[in-house]
Amino acid sequence: MDIRIRPYEMKYLKDAVMIWNQVVEDGAAFPQTETLTEESGHAFFEEQSFTGIACEESSGDVLGIYILHPNNVGRCGHICNASYAVRSDVRGKHIGEILVRHCMQKGRELGFRILQFNAVVSTNTYALRLYKKLGFVQLGTIPGGFLMKDGHYEDIIPHYRRL
Repeated sequence: MDIRIRPYEMKYLKDAVMIWNQVVEDGAAFPQTETLTEESGHAFFEEQSFTGIACEESSGDVLGIYILHPNNVGRCGHICNASYAVRSDVRGKHIGEILVRHCMQKGRELGFRILQFNAVVSTNTYALRLYKKLGFVQLGTIPGGFLMKDGHYEDIIPHYRRL
């Protein structure tokens, strides 16, 4: 599979919203509870520092997305944050790794010095394994920091990596 990350454009809107909403509806990784509409999705993807779209080169299929933006402002504005979403039927094919690696490079290009994840859910074993592989540092555990879709709470593990 030959995958390229492209900047978000309107032509990717429907796929990007669908993929994002799959993760929101799963209720196990993103803090959002409200899904995006095409209108709110376009505004959301446009307002990021960068929104990347993972496309399979031969078919043009959209396989995943990421958003990159400042984690804070002012004296902490050099720290960025990101979220990643892979289409449910192609998970497990290292698309997430391609998204994260591209995001790290794009973060450096945009002048960020650190990439921080505020809320990696402890049950998200694929993400935890990937972040360890890519050299992210775990900052500790916040007990019960994430409300799962079924109503129980899971721990979250903040991470960071120098860019």
